Amino acid sequence: MTSVLWFRRDLRLRDHPALHEAAKDGPVVALFVLDPKLLKPAGAARVAFMYRTLRALDADLHEHGGSLIVRRGDPANAVPEVVRAAGASSVHVSADFGPYGTQRDDAVEKALADDVSFVRTGSPYAIAPGRVVKGDGEPFKVYTPYYRAWKEHGYRAPASTITSRVEWHTSLDSIDIPADPPEAKKIELPDPGEDAALKTWRAYRKKSLSGYDKQRDRPDLDATSRMSVYLKWGCIHPRTMLADLGPGDETYRKELAWREFYATVLSNWPESAREYFLPQMAKMEYARPNTKAFTAWQEGKTGFPIVDAGMRQLLAQGWMHNRVRMIVASFLTKDLHIEWQHGARHFMQHLVDGDLASNNHGWQWTAGTGTDAAPYFRVFNPVTQGQKYDPSGDYVRRWVPELAGIEGKAVHEPWDLDEQPRGYPERIVDHKEERRVALERYQQTRD
Repeated sequence: MTSVLWFRRDLRLRDHPALHEAAKDGPVVALFVLDPKLLKPAGAARVAFMYRTLRALDADLHEHGGSLIVRRGDPANAVPEVVRAAGASSVHVSADFGPYGTQRDDAVEKALADDVSFVRTGSPYAIAPGRVVKGDGEPFKVYTPYYRAWKEHGYRAPASTITSRVEWHTSLDSIDIPADPPEAKKIELPDPGEDAALKTWRAYRKKSLSGYDKQRDRPDLDATSRMSVYLKWGCIHPRTMLADLGPGDETYRKELAWREFYATVLSNWPESAREYFLPQMAKMEYARPNTKAFTAWQEGKTGFPIVDAGMRQLLAQGWMHNRVRMIVASFLTKDLHIEWQHGARHFMQHLVDGDLASNNHGWQWTAGTGTDAAPYFRVFNPVTQGQKYDPSGDYVRRWVPELAGIEGKAVHEPWDLDEQPRGYPERIVDHKEERRVALERYQQTRD
């Protein structure tokens, strides 16, 4: 009996439980559906990387006698059409726990004929949302006890590779994978696909993993793994990475668990993707986002070097170092007093690794409005943050060429120089004053 393996956020052939289940029945149709509802809000970086990864997956399938069948449209229509054309008896997927993914899968399952089963096997996570709960059965809202329970629960070893034993069904019509959006030509994207993910992970393990604990907050050292984009698209499963970690890699293990914690939070409180997890924080006074200040933040022209470096890196690479993500998020929400949703939306439009759960809950953490939120009175000082985590100024000089001639830490306070750097904007706000305003507005929500 023929089965359909519907790829989504699992664009790989190794460590793929849903592929195991699909292959048990007989020939497998490898399907990907270009869903307009997901393509429309995604920016050029994410769309281009997805297309490139689909091409890589198709090439991998061809090596094993298969091919990727690509369709466009509402999955509730496209998937049943492929099922009928192939005479398939089942559709296999990696379970999706996001708000839209859950609704979409329910709609597809309902649209299938009564004699066609919809089988969810595995997920994009080492431990799927809903499996780790508190003693009373309620979901966790705080990361630290979640992590203890997550670690105690444990996770399976990577699934075996079975590609050489799979019989692929390839005789269906398929549209061409589209060309990259023109805007993506200016963006420096990582190599796509499963082989690139494994190569990047192996190189990082060998060269930098041992120093992750001490160097992860240093954007100037480029000491993080850059694996978030491969996890976002399922080019590698977190189980594969966790299997390679030893007792000394606890900090990295915790970062993988943060991703799973946020996915769990979103699964249990889907409204938190757009609304305040702490409703009382919505009562604060905020500025309108359609201001010159918001545009300056988006373009990396705020006059604060570490903020501008991060925002320009985002536009150039579709990625930003995590420490800098926190700095620029704090600046938007607490120096410019703009609600976190606007910043989160801008990130999702430009990030190649844009993941709704991690991105939006990371923004809520920094804004002081979410789970495990940083206390609202923790306002990142962009100058001292830059001096601490980019002590030689190399990160700023790389992304802000107007400051390339300033040596050392002085690059973080160009306004103190005798001669102002040509072409670099003046500070758009007084950080000390805006911090005072932010704390005053916060206190009003507590009165």
